[in-house]
Amino acid sequence: MAAPRTSPARSSVSRSILTAFVASLSLLAATAPGSDAVPTDPALKKRADYVHIQDTPSGDALFSLGNTTYLANVQNPKAVLGGDCSAAAGGDLVPLAMVVIDDTTVTADAIQSVLASYAEGDDVYSDDFLAALLVKSGSADSGVSMDGSAVDFFDSIGLEYLFLDTAISCEGSGSFDTMYVDGLADSTLPPGPYAAIVSDESMALGMVYRLYEDTYNTFLYGAYDSNDGETTYMSLGAFYPKYWDPLIPVPSRIYYWDDDRPLAGQRVGIKDLYDIKGLITSGGSQAWAHIVDPAEDHAPSVQQIIDLGGVPVGKQKLAQFASGANPWDWYDEHYPFNPRGDGWLTCSASSSGGGCSIAAYDWLDYAIGSDTGSSMRRPAAVSGTYGQRPSQGMMSLEGVMPLGAATDTAGGKHSPSKLSIYPWQLLTNPESTVFSRDPYKWIKFSKNWYAPELHQSTEITGLPPLVVPDTDAFPKRILYPTDYLPLNNTRDAEPILQAFIDSMAAIFDMTVTEFNFTAFVGNASDPVASNFTTMREATGVINRRTQWEEVAKPLIEEWGARYDGRFPPIDPARRPGWVALLEDETGYSAADYADALVTKAQAVDWYETNLQFSTAESCSESVMLCDIGTGGLPSFRERELNESPDASYLAVTPEGAAVTCASICPIFGCADFTIPIGQVPYQSNVTFHEEMVPVTVNLIVKRGCDFVLYNMIERLADEGVLKTVMTGREAF
Repeated sequence: MAAPRTSPARSSVSRSILTAFVASLSLLAATAPGSDAVPTDPALKKRADYVHIQDTPSGDALFSLGNTTYLANVQNPKAVLGGDCSAAAGGDLVPLAMVVIDDTTVTADAIQSVLASYAEGDDVYSDDFLAALLVKSGSADSGVSMDGSAVDFFDSIGLEYLFLDTAISCEGSGSFDTMYVDGLADSTLPPGPYAAIVSDESMALGMVYRLYEDTYNTFLYGAYDSNDGETTYMSLGAFYPKYWDPLIPVPSRIYYWDDDRPLAGQRVGIKDLYDIKGLITSGGSQAWAHIVDPAEDHAPSVQQIIDLGGVPVGKQKLAQFASGANPWDWYDEHYPFNPRGDGWLTCSASSSGGGCSIAAYDWLDYAIGSDTGSSMRRPAAVSGTYGQRPSQGMMSLEGVMPLGAATDTAGGKHSPSKLSIYPWQLLTNPESTVFSRDPYKWIKFSKNWYAPELHQSTEITGLPPLVVPDTDAFPKRILYPTDYLPLNNTRDAEPILQAFIDSMAAIFDMTVTEFNFTAFVGNASDPVASNFTTMREATGVINRRTQWEEVAKPLIEEWGARYDGRFPPIDPARRPGWVALLEDETGYSAADYADALVTKAQAVDWYETNLQFSTAESCSESVMLCDIGTGGLPSFRERELNESPDASYLAVTPEGAAVTCASICPIFGCADFTIPIGQVPYQSNVTFHEEMVPVTVNLIVKRGCDFVLYNMIERLADEGVLKTVMTGREAF
């Protein structure tokens, strides 16, 4: 259970208040016409009553069983089974569990074994669903029977309705009603918990989602597949009013136990830059959300997740238009909370919702973010999770709102309805990124997600075709840049880094080379690569030109047309730049953009020839270390707290360095992974208690060597050097 953000008792208090809230709704529901709870015999009752809370605007149902709330997708049921179901017809939804028994005799032991596996392996199912049971035979034998022990067990739990596959005969009868349904034997309906709508001649089974409170406010809203046959998603406009927490629907994992796709049933939060069919893509801006229509298709990057079996569960918060806004500069949205330490630490900027959600919730498996200058890697650093900026060109940009084009890690064609598409806008070049707590799961997701067919074309990146070998051609050297290291917290955090370096060097037989990155690049003979100002200006043109043409200008024009020439409400991280470009677009033409791509390509070529290059033995001859975070010091969501010498702002350029560590790969196209390696104590000025802050390191390799770096990380995990991080106050 994730640590509370306000007090150690927050989770239990929140749950008890929610229980009281649901109980009050139950009392209201009990007195409302047509809202009688499912009747049970008190002497046999072993489960909580079904209580209807409300219907959603789409016609689906919110209900509770005891202290847990659920969503039932009954508008588009998963299956409709025929048969004489009149004994159960005419009431509320019926909570139901479906089991498959492979033996020729259905016994109590067999039923209990399956139900025990449900309770142990799934957080959605509970025995409260046993108002009804649907039993399917998995045996090839047609003579399947249910013996008396099963009947006795059903009586003991107060089962009301038993629905049977027509291949099963029942020996004896109990106090429950037994009904046979047609078509189950040939159905692909997965086992698990359901909500049943029963009529005289049929039973419709709606998928069930458990509703979790987003207590750290990392989501904009929850969402779920409408099951309309076209993978259209529905937003869930439900929240827990006491703490303003959105309710996030997660499906039963049991539905996916027989699904062999690599991400089957894995729950994924999606940054609200990515199109999900049926949902608005806001970019963190209420003004933008006001003028656009719901997406008509999934972004290819999202479609890939769905095709792999992943389950999007909601849209997550981001700094407006994926800017680098500090926590105190958020206005359209309430800034998310970081569960680490005292609960008052920063979540960093653009992908803040994703990074802090993965650090907070065991029920969430992955979060999809983006990285322009640091928007993924810094949230991973401050939350102590795994995150990456992949090599330039790893993922299609289509259907993702652009921020920084060729340096953004999530961008592409995204136009408001009835506004024109700019013909050159496909010249953007972003990448998509993923947060995880578990290095093995992170690697599995990434290797399946970054499919070659989704790589960006050279016309978009301006760089050579991306080749990504999946080998053990590991680096031979560790580069330790003295202008970025040691870590800021030299007393506590740097020893953790040194131990990590020692382990990595020993495992892979590597040598350590200390050098000054800024001096090395500045002394280059190439006039472009040696000039950080030139490279930063090119990056600025690529960033601002793309967002200006695809987002800012259309929004300003449409808002002005609708509201008597008014300028749209924009957060201060973006407003001054947009106003300046509105007055003067000089220097950001399409030709300037094309020139900037050439400059970037020249810098990348120099980097891959002189600094991180391939050899016959190594995809990337070296792995360079860096710190994109705070070096083991806390960084806070409250500005003044960062003025302490024992705290740190983010995005601080080290003395003597030309750029921040975060800017290296956006300029040179390389792969940069944030890795949690430990945690250190600090004395909190919020809780006035000793807390722990994560320590991370960034591993940088040549463009295209991502999978080799994943293999290296997997080996480090095998050796116990890297570990799965926990949710809550402490990562380890």
